[in-house]
Amino acid sequence: MKTLIVEDDFLSRKLMLAYLTPLGECDVAANGLEALEAFVLACDMGKYYDLVTLDIMMPEMSGQEVLKRIRSIEEERGLDAARVVMTTALQDSVNVMTAFKSQCDGYLIKPIESEKLRELLRTLNLIG
Repeated sequence: MKTLIVEDDFLSRKLMLAYLTPLGECDVAANGLEALEAFVLACDMGKYYDLVTLDIMMPEMSGQEVLKRIRSIEEERGLDAARVVMTTALQDSVNVMTAFKSQCDGYLIKPIESEKLRELLRTLNLIG
């Protein structure tokens, strides 16, 4: 499984990296602009992401905006949609509903627990 972890908080990035690295190759972006750059580069190289974990609240560009742009890029290029899991420290139903309207596949509340992440990945058929 090829994963893009998008998280502005250093410790949260390290935690997601520790959880996801055993499952496959992981790239990391610290903000929305880096995320889009990494996503486009992977598409240009034909090395698509199976999973994108995307923090909702980030500097430069919100996770909501990144998700909309990812879906637009996939549509323009005729690509299968990557699974996108939004992560948030907020238990904010408005942000969660907005994410689902923008076609995210799931969300997790921080701090992320390993078993909840694995359960979601199983639900999304990314792991057995």
